[in-house]
Amino acid sequence: MNAAAKSNSRRRFILGGAGIAGALVVGWGMLAPRQRLYPTSTMQSASGTIALNGWVMVASSGRVTVALAKNEMGQGVFTSLPVLVAEELDIPLHMVDIAQAPIDKIYGDISMLADGLPFHPDERGALKRTAQWLSKKVSREFGIMVTGGSSSIKDSWLTMREAGAAARAMLLASAADEWKVPLEECSTDQGFVVHGSGKRASYGELAVRAATLKPAGFVLKDPAEFKLIGHTAMRRDSPAKVNGSAQFGMDVRPDGMLYAAVKMSPVFGGSLSSFDQAAVAGLPGVLHVVPVASNRAGTPASVAVIAKSWWQAQKAVAKLPVVWEAGKHTKLSSASIAEQLKTSIEQESGFTYYKTGDIDQGAAAAQTLQAEYSAPFLAHAALEPINCTAQLKDGKLTLWVPTQVPSIAVTSAAKAAGIDEDHVTVHTTYLGGGFGRRLETDMVMQAVAIARAAQGAPVQLIWRREDDTAHDFYRPASLARFNATLDASGKVQTYQSKSASGAPGQEMLARAFGLPKSGPDKTSIEGLFDLCYEFPNQKMAHVIVDTGVPIGSWRSVGHSHNAFFKESFIDEIAHAAKIDPVDMRRSLLQNHPRHLAVLNAAVEKAGKPAANRAHGVALHQSFGSIVAEVAEVSIEDGQIRVHKVTCAVDCGIVVNPDGVRQQIESAVIYGLSAALYGEITIRDGQVMQRNFHDYPMIRMNQSPLIETVLIQNAEPPEGVGEPGLPPIAPAVANAVFALTGKRLRSLPLRLA
Repeated sequence: MNAAAKSNSRRRFILGGAGIAGALVVGWGMLAPRQRLYPTSTMQSASGTIALNGWVMVASSGRVTVALAKNEMGQGVFTSLPVLVAEELDIPLHMVDIAQAPIDKIYGDISMLADGLPFHPDERGALKRTAQWLSKKVSREFGIMVTGGSSSIKDSWLTMREAGAAARAMLLASAADEWKVPLEECSTDQGFVVHGSGKRASYGELAVRAATLKPAGFVLKDPAEFKLIGHTAMRRDSPAKVNGSAQFGMDVRPDGMLYAAVKMSPVFGGSLSSFDQAAVAGLPGVLHVVPVASNRAGTPASVAVIAKSWWQAQKAVAKLPVVWEAGKHTKLSSASIAEQLKTSIEQESGFTYYKTGDIDQGAAAAQTLQAEYSAPFLAHAALEPINCTAQLKDGKLTLWVPTQVPSIAVTSAAKAAGIDEDHVTVHTTYLGGGFGRRLETDMVMQAVAIARAAQGAPVQLIWRREDDTAHDFYRPASLARFNATLDASGKVQTYQSKSASGAPGQEMLARAFGLPKSGPDKTSIEGLFDLCYEFPNQKMAHVIVDTGVPIGSWRSVGHSHNAFFKESFIDEIAHAAKIDPVDMRRSLLQNHPRHLAVLNAAVEKAGKPAANRAHGVALHQSFGSIVAEVAEVSIEDGQIRVHKVTCAVDCGIVVNPDGVRQQIESAVIYGLSAALYGEITIRDGQVMQRNFHDYPMIRMNQSPLIETVLIQNAEPPEGVGEPGLPPIAPAVANAVFALTGKRLRSLPLRLA
């Protein structure tokens, strides 16, 4: 079959399938989305509490417990999310307790799938609106509980406020019914319902009656009435983390717990050939040696030792003789992958994610500018290494795990144990860093496979830091080529980018749900195709390349490196046009007033650089939020030193100002570590890095002063966990160019 026939056949297949699917879902699509207030099964209230909906429970004391469907991994959701309920319920935040939400579809995230659709932010058409509408309906049906994509506040903004407002309406109705007064004469005040006659009752006194009532409706507060939203709230998780009582995954201690350590295939995709169990059978504390096969979740072929202590397990597994079948990736290297990306970008057209105007307008340009940028694989390097505790007893499975995806963890665990999901209970602990690594369930399936051999005892699996670094799901290596044409006055006529990398979104969906790896993947080109700058003629394409290295979501995903590529090249254009980089950006943002305001705020706050230092600027939108950063940089002893980073952020309505600032600071530090040091290298199909000595992070004495300006905005809130990261690398690189005249086009940034 020739190429044209093959293309036409594929098109007919896709369109035919779309037609059938459309016929099946058209009626369903017209229906309103399912509600998110009331769970599938009756809410299990704690003793002495009354559930008013799936999110709000009221105790007789008047204290309110809020169910949280998002997990705390340092981003502050245990503080900011209760604010949403407390605001609408009209109760002081100190009277709110929190509880982990059970597995139920009402707690599923409906924002991430919609945000993952490959639409340009400036598109406003019916197709985009319809696609997002349907994706949210689909997400509600699947009900996947996930903390990621900077979606916690965005996804919870209306639902949790509605839960608080609905509960408040029920309590008002309860008081009116009991007092036999008109409902409109009742109001709430800091956890009490009050009446003009002087009657006053606490929420605790009204809860039992309230639970039997179904008021006609509820009204959300006008933002002008907010008492909590927009005001700083103290972190609820800080005291426990300071006094040591916070329970992370490695802290759980169920009765009779054993420990497991693992040895995994050093080569990507390798398999287990044999091992000598007798060699470690007599070592202190050793109870079992368990082989674990690779699986769809990405668990590497491995052998585990179960022992009475983790030290005993680790010492034994280190001495265990194992023979591996290396497989097909033994010759894989960073150099061969770089060549693969280069060949792909030269020989394949890729998928065009965005095109506007006529790119041929640059044919007779006065000046043509071309550049190539690259970025390496990166590991997550979360402070808490990978771990999971599992107990399989009497046909029931219990998990204690720091996970970003509790519902997927349940599905994966049930599959590994060979039981129904209804027989799986998951306890989500604090996460000692997530950054996308704990969106995966490889460690869950591995822990369950090990626990099956433990004869009913709980087993805590802990990876070493070396295991974690060498068996991650990495940020993909990437290559990007740019072409811009300028007229005689220095005005840009055409702007093109073409990039090549793996597709994190496809890989993750295949591991989590067994979906085929096909079609476009926004995560691979986000930050390149969704340009805010107003060039008249644009074209952005991407080639998906499967390198054989396992990849996944790394904080800010494609934005993390694509912002470096794009914002560095924008500076290159400004230099070629002999225009100040900030002034050039301003000229290209005339129809983007929010972006312009953010850029101006950052530049104004940064002021002038100190002597022997230079400023570099970068502006980027990701996860709905717009961030501009100004890096103040010097060169000391031949090394790049970042002294200060000034950030301006427009994330819509700010729920907790200090929480946003903390997230931006965290993202800058994490991104700066990657910008200056981060690099995973491959040789003979293996990762060369092992620990923080050869995969370093920014230390305290290297950390810059970070100042953050929050732009006041009445728009609904957007993400803040990741948007602070993408601008830091290009801001630093642009400052280095201003200082030295040397353009750094590869990460990590090195002067020599």
